[in-house]
Amino acid sequence: MSESSPDFPPTSIAAFLRCCAGEWMGLRSRFAPSDGPEAGEGDEWHTSERGELLVAFLEPADAGSVGGLSVGPKGEPPRRLLFSADGELQAGDQRGRWQLWPDGSLELVLSQGEGELRERIWFNKPNLRLRSTLEQRADGSLGRASFSSEIRRVSRPAA
Repeated sequence: MSESSPDFPPTSIAAFLRCCAGEWMGLRSRFAPSDGPEAGEGDEWHTSERGELLVAFLEPADAGSVGGLSVGPKGEPPRRLLFSADGELQAGDQRGRWQLWPDGSLELVLSQGEGELRERIWFNKPNLRLRSTLEQRADGSLGRASFSSEIRRVSRPAA
């Protein structure tokens, strides 16, 4: 995908999902709130890790679908996210909703018991995407959070 592509930034859910397809190298920082004195002092609340993520676009299965994504760390079984035209989202046995915001970001909200997991994905450039994830517990407190920056792996042109 080139910088001058007419589909960037993506303005439809189908274009956004297609833009996600690829092999991504990422750096994820995870944050966990301290839950009192037993949490300890220092940097235990924060970790960073590098990884590779494979994302494939899944063609729409029927008229009510806009497609989906197969997502997973390299070398592990992928997870399927299926998007319906009415804003519903299915991720394995979890259900949720999606919304493409006017700023070009995609927000995913998945129910987790009485809490929820909220993820926002956006592109700075066609080959640079950012993700933030927040888990809100049933009591309204923050469970965990993460921020990822991901760079699409592209192959060099043949000489």
